[in-house]
Amino acid sequence: MNREFHIDLTKIEGEGEFLCSTCGRIISPDDETSMTYDILETRTNEDGTLEEITIQCKKCGTITHIKGFEGLTETRDLDYLDDYLISPVDLKST
Repeated sequence: MNREFHIDLTKIEGEGEFLCSTCGRIISPDDETSMTYDILETRTNEDGTLEEITIQCKKCGTITHIKGFEGLTETRDLDYLDDYLISPVDLKST
């Protein structure tokens, strides 16, 4: 069974990177290789801002729910995330 954790970006230092809570692998928003984690789900607020992203570490399978995107202005345009989703979704209809 996969372990699940929650990360609040407003409570960590740095550029949004953090260690996987189980295996210690660095999870970074700058990683565009899709080799470290998969994005399982994205949730947006009614105004289109990002509320939460759920990812899964590819090394150990740990699921992490990430929130705290309120301070980021670029979260309004999430179409680029479709490239990284396991099952792409139409974010504009959610």
